[in-house]
Amino acid sequence: MTRRSNAEHAYVVAYDISDPKRWRRVFKTMKGYGRWLQLSVFHCRLDGGRRAEMASMLEDLIDRDTDHVIILDLGPAEDVELAVESLGKSFQPIERRAVVI
Repeated sequence: MTRRSNAEHAYVVAYDISDPKRWRRVFKTMKGYGRWLQLSVFHCRLDGGRRAEMASMLEDLIDRDTDHVIILDLGPAEDVELAVESLGKSFQPIERRAVVI
């Protein structure tokens, strides 16, 4: 499903990549889109354009026969009340911040 909107949605992206070299490429790519939560899990806050860009980049990196990426849309970021139970290391949700260039 492709969303094209300026409204940010919250996403959880999880992946199972069979090759360590491809896994590293996917990991490095995902660091540009969200916050790393666990080994192959990221929390992202993206508008429709960035979400489409991320999905396109991931499709170019993975092997469609052996790898698996899921993108869970949690809904509009402003409306999402994350209820996360975190055992061990604490969970910090992504907060919207203005970036001045």
